[in-house]
Amino acid sequence: MNSLKKYNTKRNFKVTKEPVGQVKKSSKKLKFCIQHHLAKKDHYDLRLEWDGVYLSWAVPKGPSYNPTDKRLAIKVEDHPLSYGNFEGTIPKGEYGAGIVMLWDKGEFIPETNFKENLKKGIIKFTLKGKRIKGKWSLVRFKEDNWLLLKENDEYKNYANINKYQTSIKTNRTMTEIEKGKTKPKTSRKEAIVCGITITNPDKVIFSNPKITKLDIAMYYHKIAKKMLPYLQNRLISTVRAPEGITKEKFFKKHFDTNPYLKKVTIPSKEHKEDYYYIANEEGLIYEVQMNSYEFHIWGSQVSDLNHPDLMVFDLDPDVSLSLKKVREGVKDLQKILKEFNLKASIKVSGGKGYHIMVPIKNKISWAKFSKIAQNIAELLVERYPDKYTTNIKKEARKGKIFIDYLRNKKSATFVAPFSLRLKSKPSISLPISWTDLDNIKPNEILITKYL
Repeated sequence: MNSLKKYNTKRNFKVTKEPVGQVKKSSKKLKFCIQHHLAKKDHYDLRLEWDGVYLSWAVPKGPSYNPTDKRLAIKVEDHPLSYGNFEGTIPKGEYGAGIVMLWDKGEFIPETNFKENLKKGIIKFTLKGKRIKGKWSLVRFKEDNWLLLKENDEYKNYANINKYQTSIKTNRTMTEIEKGKTKPKTSRKEAIVCGITITNPDKVIFSNPKITKLDIAMYYHKIAKKMLPYLQNRLISTVRAPEGITKEKFFKKHFDTNPYLKKVTIPSKEHKEDYYYIANEEGLIYEVQMNSYEFHIWGSQVSDLNHPDLMVFDLDPDVSLSLKKVREGVKDLQKILKEFNLKASIKVSGGKGYHIMVPIKNKISWAKFSKIAQNIAELLVERYPDKYTTNIKKEARKGKIFIDYLRNKKSATFVAPFSLRLKSKPSISLPISWTDLDNIKPNEILITKYL
């Protein structure tokens, strides 16, 4: 029996622009969609692909990410798969008259024995949409009346669906759909990167050259595989710039509710503090969505916070010094590190100088680690007192390079490799080879190289 007979009987396709119902063969990856439907009563239509059609439920209040919410879902007639692209106005007098917005779509993954459980009236499934994610269930309690429930997984309490007021297909509001307006591409309110919704994607963060929030998200998306090994196992802090580099910026180091971040609680003398680290690309992109554009990391692994394993030296020159002198400083420091059989790597800071990173394999305390870094810096000053200083005061570094070893203390951070810098131009703190030292300036490499 054609399961779309009921759908076709209810509609006059000479009047409505809804697609004619035809059963189609399902592909290996099943789909779902959710349509916001402003008819006699405002509701959301949840549609799950099965046997070549969309099984459909009308959900008056829409889905909720709160596992304690039990949302009524009324089973309605099956819809054709072509309905998953429908958006527009159903004329007055027609069945379901009103405005239909394509609110979300993505992959639908049913659990085992879905067909059997559908008959029993309890189905569980995973949704991989742009707005709706994670594990869900539908439970029948009376005839066509079901309950839509959020399972208790990493996406619980993820978002309030009421914040999504535009179509994922056309970015139009309900009013714009009703009036038949076409939304210009230049006025995007949202974009999707790695499954994360980026709001205000066209917001300008850097003006010269012009770099938008979406540009930054795309940069981190492209560089994620190279950057994540530095982020995945280290606590981080970020610099947030909600209104761009010319407005207020602030440093964020404590965990807040975020399904993509991993929390680490560290006891202090007076109370416990929650820090965090990024475990995957979604976490990285979500931080960009939250206006975090510059990333700083700890010198120890999350698995062993009391034993640092990455030492860093920041060569910060007086403004009067030439780049040649700064490069000499890097080479002088490298010589000392080689004397102690310490193998170092180098990256441009994205600012005025260079960062030298030294992996430490032996398990030592933070106190000993910090003392070693201090001794190396002071040895450099002892050998070349006219060229270097470890005095942090600006007046002490006139004509000299400040050897900043102070990042090598517990809870201190340094800018992560591949991180964007929130300076006058969108430079990157990029790892380079030692042979490139004389060829690449500290702030030469811009994000535009990757866009």
